Amino acid sequence: MCGITGWVSFDRELTARQDVLDAMTATMSCRGPDASGVWTSRHAAVGHSRLAIIDLEGGRQPMSTAVGGAEIVITYSGEVYNFQELRGSLTAKGHEFTTRSDTEVVLRAYIEWGDEFVEKLNGMFAFAVWDSRSERMLLVRDRAGVKPLFYQPLPDGVLFGSEPKAVLAHPEGDRRVDGEGLREMFSFTRTPGHAVWRGMREVRPGTVVAVDRNGVRERTYWRLEARAHTDGLTATTTRIRELLEDIAARQMVSDVPRCVLLSGGLDSSALTALAAAGLRRGRDDSPVRTFAVDFANGAETFRATRLRETPDAPYIRDVVTHVGTDHHDIVLDSRDMAAPQVRRRTVRARDLPGVHGDMDLSLHLLFRAVSRESTVALSGEAADELFGGYLWFHDPAAQRAETFPWTAVFGDAEQEALKLLRPEVRQRLGLAEYARQRYSEAVAEVPRLPGEEGLELRMRRIGYLNLTRWMPSLLERKDRMSMATGLEVRVPFCDHRLTEYVFNTPWSMKTFDGREKSLLRAAVRDLLPASVADRRKSPYPSTQDPFYQQELQQQAKQVLADADDTLFGLVSREWLAGAVGGDPGTMSISVRHGLERVLELSAWIDLYSPDITLA
Repeated sequence: MCGITGWVSFDRELTARQDVLDAMTATMSCRGPDASGVWTSRHAAVGHSRLAIIDLEGGRQPMSTAVGGAEIVITYSGEVYNFQELRGSLTAKGHEFTTRSDTEVVLRAYIEWGDEFVEKLNGMFAFAVWDSRSERMLLVRDRAGVKPLFYQPLPDGVLFGSEPKAVLAHPEGDRRVDGEGLREMFSFTRTPGHAVWRGMREVRPGTVVAVDRNGVRERTYWRLEARAHTDGLTATTTRIRELLEDIAARQMVSDVPRCVLLSGGLDSSALTALAAAGLRRGRDDSPVRTFAVDFANGAETFRATRLRETPDAPYIRDVVTHVGTDHHDIVLDSRDMAAPQVRRRTVRARDLPGVHGDMDLSLHLLFRAVSRESTVALSGEAADELFGGYLWFHDPAAQRAETFPWTAVFGDAEQEALKLLRPEVRQRLGLAEYARQRYSEAVAEVPRLPGEEGLELRMRRIGYLNLTRWMPSLLERKDRMSMATGLEVRVPFCDHRLTEYVFNTPWSMKTFDGREKSLLRAAVRDLLPASVADRRKSPYPSTQDPFYQQELQQQAKQVLADADDTLFGLVSREWLAGAVGGDPGTMSISVRHGLERVLELSAWIDLYSPDITLA
């Protein structure tokens, strides 16, 4: 996994501006600590920071080759899991390879198949290809949007980077955040293509952005489609198992140490068991390495809630014993999590304030610890979105609601937390209307089968919204927190073959046993201990240590004492004063979330000096 960046300018000579490209590339060093490089030409310049995973010596970038006397260059981030098959096809067509890397396979696939090459790739990726023959840059993002890619059009070209910070490092990078960006920042959804920063865009998942002298154009090469599902229940679970076995085997390929992030839930436990079985089939006797997160006083402070009925530790132990993994617990202290420098690092990783609070902090610390032992980790993101794991899939009111289903469940608490904003700011932004507009746009995209109606249509809609509006936020969080520590996290449930198949299975089949994630449970039950196979959905843990809430208040008091006009142009001093004066032991979840968001806003303003306007 790596960081990429670049600059296209058709009116300027870029060979003399390597200093700018160097500055843009340097911002990506966290994503690629092993090596860096730049390539410049008259009208295009690209940079690369490398985290070496495949072909440690031969996969250096940017990578270029000459075709008919013209140079074609790629700067690439990600993994293409079918690169070995593609390499065989390209070799048969006469291509000669000088490395073992998937990067060279992608480059030569472009040369052989032109713009349609991207449809042949199976993986998570974001990359740019400059073709000197046509003076055209292609910006390409994977189907699920696992790997990020941002760009800012210029009058004579474009800036781009894996993260906004690379674009913002350019002298023409736009640091303005207007009302539209603020609405996106404070809404409870994620709009595809939106980057918050004014003038900046995110390459949408499954999309190619082409930049040439005629401007910037987008082409969608993949989207979710409605297809009739003709397999019966047994055939469906068999097919899901076959896909998962193939996906796990492909995604365990690495030239560096690999592991699985284990929570004791169905998703991560299934990946652990599938990875172990794949190693055995490949005659690899080494145990799967697993890592789990826990809190220093977690047993003492755990309190059961509607969403989290049980702690993870007993189920993790059951999986470790059943599968026989080489397991490591990463135990986090709330004092480390609450440290201001950790919050600043997470804000810096995201380039924006987050919405996940202490889960960002713990993920960052977890990944920093894991990266000392492994460079590649498998994670269970997207299983809940695909198989129907979340509470709102099964809540009748959420199923019927004419809004994002998670808003139907958590919207009241989120609206309470947004009282951190000044009343006039909330009124000016019109967040409720913004959410309605975004919901209408999203629903209009939902594919459907002829004659599909009632509950099946509603559940297809909810599945689509989860995959396109909810999951991107979780993928972004996982990418930013992991890459900030030099760890590559792979997400097997995002494989597009699995997504296409499961998306189109009827809801009645997805809940055939009256529970959440029925199909996934049936497909992997024989691999798991019964305790885990029958465990109810439990989300990623959040600390319940009272110290954390006390520390939120103490840090917020310091913010309140500072006369930061930018921050308090958005934040209500009255709300903050009330939040820091309450009893931390009885603090509501909405106040806690509000304090976390204020602290992240403060850190973001200090780190980025954004030019904020409500217009």
